[in-house]
Amino acid sequence: MRAFAIFMGLIGLGLLGIAVLAYPAWLLLTPQFDFPFHRVASRIAMLTLAVSFFFAVRRLRLSNKASLGYGLPRAAFLRELALGLALGVAMMLPVVALLLTLDMRVPRADVTLDLATFASLTMQGLTSGLVVALIEETFLRGAMHTAIARESGAPTAVVLTALVYAATHFIGKYRIPADQVDAGSGLDMLAAVLHSFAQPLAIADAFLALAAVGVLLGLVRSITGNIAACIGLHAGWVWVIAIVRQTSAPNEASPYAFLLSRFDGFVGWLVLAWTVVMGAVLFGFYARRTAAGRGATLARPGA
Repeated sequence: MRAFAIFMGLIGLGLLGIAVLAYPAWLLLTPQFDFPFHRVASRIAMLTLAVSFFFAVRRLRLSNKASLGYGLPRAAFLRELALGLALGVAMMLPVVALLLTLDMRVPRADVTLDLATFASLTMQGLTSGLVVALIEETFLRGAMHTAIARESGAPTAVVLTALVYAATHFIGKYRIPADQVDAGSGLDMLAAVLHSFAQPLAIADAFLALAAVGVLLGLVRSITGNIAACIGLHAGWVWVIAIVRQTSAPNEASPYAFLLSRFDGFVGWLVLAWTVVMGAVLFGFYARRTAAGRGATLARPGA
């Protein structure tokens, strides 16, 4: 578990950066840029994590494409990513249709979904999905999965990365007005970040759904041997969810509202059940696809 402990330490350093460095950085940047404190704090956490990640990757001998999940040739990697993106979008649409049909989410009155608005939301969602997926999959299903799998096997890597993946989604967004920021605001921010975990039952449905998604992605990573499909699937899901959140709102009056988590009004028991279905379909699909690819390679002359 040494590798797992190291990666948890990296996350801890990112959070520590909020407590120690956020306030000095805010004082330094505010006169020129007037950034809100929470934005400075989040960037400090990301920068701290990125720097420590660089050194950890070198120490754990992960500083090569294969270990980070990028072992495929570029053309093949992009092809698998695009396929994963299409599958991610297609497999999320039935959930969205069910949410709207059962009035679990209702259209926002303040959003006019004309062509220009839809195009803008589509581009924003796609960009956000790809950026989020690239960062999270490189860290979790790339380096972290490889390091844990070397020590403890792929099943352990799948489970542990899934739990970390689920937990990171509950790092809360805490706002502190500029006139209330002081030297202790970093600690306040850190306490707020961990606030969700003080009431585990309140987030149980969302946590289990996200953990199931993490297991699904980990299985795809183990089957394919790279993170191309993981990035595509992840980006496709984020893309659809981003558009749904921008254009609709949870309807607590729906008799099926309990199937949506209060955490974000999307993930919850319904998504957990659908993830099991998606997992079965995608596991079989990628298992057959990987086996066919290996068979084709072996059949080539000189292979």
